[in-house]
Amino acid sequence: MLALHLLRSALVHVNTLLLQDILSEEKRQKRLTDADRRALSPLFWTHVNPYGRFELDVNSRLQLDLTAAATAVPGPRSGQDEAAPAGR
Repeated sequence: MLALHLLRSALVHVNTLLLQDILSEEKRQKRLTDADRRALSPLFWTHVNPYGRFELDVNSRLQLDLTAAATAVPGPRSGQDEAAPAGR
């Protein structure tokens, strides 16, 4: 069970780096609304192949620009970010 927890944590970490890399592009930043940003989650796994053959190249790394991605991370939510419920 602990191995699965570690695997899930590693997957979330890699997904977070991939999301930050994508969101660092200015055209994507302008396209997303506040609601879109709130809906983002690093808990996706459709790109994972749990069965079959895995070809790992430990000599290569993901091409992530960590310095640019760090500036694209949205800040914490405030009470003003939440939309008022309909009918109020």
